[in-house]
Amino acid sequence: MGEETETTAVSPRDLRVSDEEREHVVAVLQKAIGRGMIDLDEFTDRTDIALAARTRGELNAVLVDIPGLINHEQAPAPPAYVSSDQRLELSAKYSSLNRSGRWIVPPELVVRNKYGSTKLDFTQAQVSSPTVRVELDAKWGSVEVTIPENASVDLNAISELKYASLEDKTGSDGRPGTPRFIFSGRLHGGSLTIRNPRRGLFS
Repeated sequence: MGEETETTAVSPRDLRVSDEEREHVVAVLQKAIGRGMIDLDEFTDRTDIALAARTRGELNAVLVDIPGLINHEQAPAPPAYVSSDQRLELSAKYSSLNRSGRWIVPPELVVRNKYGSTKLDFTQAQVSSPTVRVELDAKWGSVEVTIPENASVDLNAISELKYASLEDKTGSDGRPGTPRFIFSGRLHGGSLTIRNPRRGLFS
């Protein structure tokens, strides 16, 4: 007969947390500062505690006095994708949204992300039209877009920038280029950066 092993029950508060759970709580703290529940100094202090937390008890301690904003101790929902030949919708919440490599880009692209980062790399993408309209709805998260050297952007249709920054490192806004990416929509609390592919040391 084999030996029986004795197991000890572990309290949910003592369970180890992952990097994904820590990032989720930081996103919840961003939501709290956006609602005026905590100030910038409190946000910084609590973020430091959250990123150093090892257990759920330690992690949830930074949210205990914030009504309605709790960590439900579950992983954020994965990004959702809705596509057709002419339109692709990418949606995420409390998650990273990434597209790169040889992905198919239709003439219209809608990107929605709340409390998460977004990276769209069009360098190797299969673009089906000379013009791609990209509608953004981003809240409290960064958006980084990489376009090919021969492409260009048009940022004039972005209707709202609130607590957000916009930087075109390609210098292609207003000049000819194919494909041409026309951005519209809004950014609330975050940044939009347009760049060309990073070149290697010997490029």
